[in-house]
Amino acid sequence: MNVVVRHMQEKDIQQVQQVAQTSWHDTYADIISFEARDSFLQAAYNESVMQNRMENSFFYVAEVEGEGEIVGFANFTPVTEEGKTELAAIYLYPEHQGKGIGTALLDEGLYHIKDVKEVMIDVEKENEKGNTFYKAKGFEVVDEFEENFAGYMLKTVRMILKI
Repeated sequence: MNVVVRHMQEKDIQQVQQVAQTSWHDTYADIISFEARDSFLQAAYNESVMQNRMENSFFYVAEVEGEGEIVGFANFTPVTEEGKTELAAIYLYPEHQGKGIGTALLDEGLYHIKDVKEVMIDVEKENEKGNTFYKAKGFEVVDEFEENFAGYMLKTVRMILKI
């Protein structure tokens, strides 16, 4: 199976929403209630938010070549004057994790986004897959803090990748 990473297009919104929903429910099933996850997904991945993110940030999708099936995505914020961007989201269908697709999405963003000196990511401390991935890519922990997510106090780790 060959995967192509490309810029997200409007026609991809529904598939990206499905990847987000499946991945979020898989990743956070033992950390956050279904209701809180579902509420977040409806707010963060509704049609208008997706349109805005696609137009005002860097949004890449990983697509199975020749099939048109999107299996993952990555979303980077605009780069600040200091050369900083945040990897706001990177998600894959669970069955496609561990196959280099997340790395390809990260690399595509780093290759195409101009003047990036630093990439920041916030990841829940209990998200072992996410933490393992980011550390393997060279991200370093710079802070840990608690945040209220829909009534759930989550331990969050902030990591930085210097380019």
